[in-house]
Amino acid sequence: MAKWSSASEVPRGRRILLTRGSSDGAIEIRVDDKLLKGMKITLAFDVYGTLVDPSGMAKHLAEDLGIEAASFADFWREKQLEYSFRRALMQNYADFSICTSDALNFTCRRFKVSISSERQVELLGLYQHLPRFDDVTPALQSLQTAFRLFAFSNGKRSEIDAVLANANILDYFEGLVTADDVRSFKPNPAVYSHARRATGAWSSPFWLVSSNPWDVIGARSAGLSSAWVQRSEEKIYDPWGIEPNVTVRSLIDLHAALETGLRHL
Repeated sequence: MAKWSSASEVPRGRRILLTRGSSDGAIEIRVDDKLLKGMKITLAFDVYGTLVDPSGMAKHLAEDLGIEAASFADFWREKQLEYSFRRALMQNYADFSICTSDALNFTCRRFKVSISSERQVELLGLYQHLPRFDDVTPALQSLQTAFRLFAFSNGKRSEIDAVLANANILDYFEGLVTADDVRSFKPNPAVYSHARRATGAWSSPFWLVSSNPWDVIGARSAGLSSAWVQRSEEKIYDPWGIEPNVTVRSLIDLHAALETGLRHL
């Protein structure tokens, strides 16, 4: 069951009608009797944590960490994000692969484990082979004809291209948008503005789809609509008073949630 709150792009107090394009089945929005640009709604999907699972590194780390592999993988991911946030705030940019490498180095020290430089290079390469979540492929198959789909990540373009290709989902996307293009990281508002420009959706409906609460809050703070994918009840949303427009428990539920929610604007 999806939770819904109001979207931001469509004017308030107007008669909203959701229609399908006669030729391709695209979801279109009419405000009163006027077709809103005649364009598909653009969905920008976060990659790490939404499409592919960073905790999947635990299986590769088992030979190095044993029973601590899962904890190591989770801490590595948290430190990776922390480093990207800090660099964005300091305006001291280094690309996401550097954040990932530095975070791995720190995590080794935190867990007091010695991993050779050669093995670290191997682990960083395996980060481009993260497993996709089980709901991703059927969801993208359902969404691709009705919406414009983009991947939207803090990672470098070449790395995201590899991650999506290795997960066998690259071809579902019309394009990739990376924070590297503006030398900063989400949740910097400039990164979300760049995504809207880069996808050609500056004056048409644009949604972020993410499993990361900090990302959803960042998009909402930048004036965008967003969907939060809460795959587990243990995942807690930050109590900032900045809510997602819609919450789903699986990406498979997103298509129906968007259609239902937009009809009730």
